[in-house]
Amino acid sequence: MPYKPNEKIFLAGDIGGTKTNIGLFVPGKRRPRLKTMQTYSSGDARGLEIILEDFVKNHASTPASAAFGIAGPVVNGRSRTTNLPWVVSEDRIRSHFGWKNVRLINDLAATALSVPFLSRGQTCRLNSARSRKGGNIGVVAPGTGLGTALLVFQGQRYVAVSSEGGHVDFAPTSEEEVFLWRYLHAQFGHVSVERVLSGQGLVNIYQWLKNSGRYQEPGWLRERMETADPALAITESAFDKGVPLCKKALDHFVSLLGAVCGNLALTAMTTGGIYLGGGIPPKILPALKDDRFLKAFRNKGRFQRFLEKIPVRVILDSRAALLGAAISAEEIFLEFA
Repeated sequence: MPYKPNEKIFLAGDIGGTKTNIGLFVPGKRRPRLKTMQTYSSGDARGLEIILEDFVKNHASTPASAAFGIAGPVVNGRSRTTNLPWVVSEDRIRSHFGWKNVRLINDLAATALSVPFLSRGQTCRLNSARSRKGGNIGVVAPGTGLGTALLVFQGQRYVAVSSEGGHVDFAPTSEEEVFLWRYLHAQFGHVSVERVLSGQGLVNIYQWLKNSGRYQEPGWLRERMETADPALAITESAFDKGVPLCKKALDHFVSLLGAVCGNLALTAMTTGGIYLGGGIPPKILPALKDDRFLKAFRNKGRFQRFLEKIPVRVILDSRAALLGAAISAEEIFLEFA
């Protein structure tokens, strides 16, 4: 792929438990502009360096800086990924490829960085509330796992604050959810919100409902869940087939997601809005537009009216985290330029 000799190239990566996106960006008027991207199966590689070697071989260029959003906590430039057997470090990438400016950030921090730069068509409104300029922004992203992050306005720009909020305690809000908690506690001991709000979390809810004896599992659905992505099978069977067991599982998922988003909105006073990222929300958009989500979001007693004024949006662009990593890459280039 040809580049102009004086063209600044930023390399960005979105490293998830299922797939890894690597892209090359150049400066744009408002945000970095994607030139090329390649997607890899994360589980098929022994580490990030293997993926980067292939990408660099296919797209010959020397990046001015590189940044990677990674699904796991980042401490002192090093991360042990949550859903992959990888250890990734800035120093190792620098020495391996000879790149001077390298940064690792949490993948949800990367998604959060993209939020102020997303166009109207890249998000979907779930309510009509308007964001307050400079207000804190929260991101909740259910996908392979569950991630959360914040944006806090400092000086002239937003700064991303990483978290591992997906692993906080699952707090039931109804008698029925107490039974769900007990079911999961018997299996896992500690029950985090990721146990109910992720791809596997939806399957966990489904299994709990099935084992309760209140719902029948169609034989054809059992077979499909054995041969395909079970969370996707549940979602499609709820929407396309109207299977009661799947519809109920999705109803619980949506309500729990609303409650968790409301908790983050209160904890961080996110008057700038709550944004739903990750791979799941765009796939269940019709269910999120149902009042069930917003009812659970607002159901915080005396603070219901406060939450009614907080905008809630779904991020539709699957490349948001990659864009956020590119924004981080551009930032570190400007810091050291």
